[in-house]
Amino acid sequence: MIDETREKIINATMNLVMDRGYSLTTTKDIAFKAGINECTIFRKFRGKKDIVLSAMKLPEWKPDLKEEDLAVYTGELESDLIRFSNLYMEKVTPKMVKVSIGLRTPELIGDTAAGIMAVPAIFKNCLTAYFEEMQCLGKIKKADSESLAMTFLSMNFGFIFLQASFDDQLSPLSKEEYINASVRTFIQGIA
Repeated sequence: MIDETREKIINATMNLVMDRGYSLTTTKDIAFKAGINECTIFRKFRGKKDIVLSAMKLPEWKPDLKEEDLAVYTGELESDLIRFSNLYMEKVTPKMVKVSIGLRTPELIGDTAAGIMAVPAIFKNCLTAYFEEMQCLGKIKKADSESLAMTFLSMNFGFIFLQASFDDQLSPLSKEEYINASVRTFIQGIA
């Protein structure tokens, strides 16, 4: 459990990173947003980078997708892929996309790249294994499983990225409508 002041600092920092990016966020801005004195930041953290790295360990600021989440499936393409999409979009929210974009900066990328890439890597690897198994069972056409996984991942990430960028201004489709329609279209191409 983190203390209340550390939590205020972390939340202020990450909200500013989402809005402005890491480079344009200053400790003075963080202090103002957190409602504390700037010196307090340095009593609790070594600096801005330390705040961000601490935040990336907390569930609120880190999507938590595990291989086990995707390991259970029925073999029915539509229901499995809808479940996978829903699970992905529960974990990778527009907020998480904004955070990951804000953290892609030369000052941080060496420390943050693995954390940012963890969820897409897990999703892609699990999907690749799933598509390989579905090919072996004769449920889908023979194709490169990694390409199928990357296409499916991109389809899901693209929706969340656009939601993070434009809310619902680009399309009135709800997440559920999009998932159902895109999964059906994807299956038509591979079944």
